[in-house]
Amino acid sequence: MNTANLQLEGLYMALAAMNKMMVEKGIISHSDVCAALTEAEAGVSADNLPQLSDSNRKSVVFPIRLLLLANEAAERGENPEFADYARLIGKQSEIRE
Repeated sequence: MNTANLQLEGLYMALAAMNKMMVEKGIISHSDVCAALTEAEAGVSADNLPQLSDSNRKSVVFPIRLLLLANEAAERGENPEFADYARLIGKQSEIRE
């Protein structure tokens, strides 16, 4: 695997942990995290970024969807690994196509 991919994988998991910690400390809520990430994902729509190919758009939304899934898992008290999130995102992409 490319080292940059491993670095990004670590970054995504670190951001998920930061979101979880902020919720646990009462700084934000799970619904706040969800709203912010949903807004970010909507900003990557075909209407907003028509110059992106579908595959590039999927690449851009991958970390957003991972963080959404991590937020949902944290709310349920779960702590999946990166591979679990990647698998779920892949399944979501298959359904959306």
